[in-house]
Amino acid sequence: MVMSEIFWSSFYTGAMAFCLGLMGFLYKSKCKEVRCCCIKIIRDVEIEEKEMEIINKINRDDKSSESL
Repeated sequence: MVMSEIFWSSFYTGAMAFCLGLMGFLYKSKCKEVRCCCIKIIRDVEIEEKEMEIINKINRDDKSSESL
């Protein structure tokens, strides 16, 4: 009985970790539309791209000011 409980506990934990990892991957992707099973996500990636450009510019400016 104990081995069965350990198995199912490990199984559920692994399944949740897989689902969370998949969700993280889907979130980080730059796709405008994502379909996974019965879930459909449409995102506005243009705003995220502009935000990343600003962050990269700030990081470059910081690095150039540190070298002075």
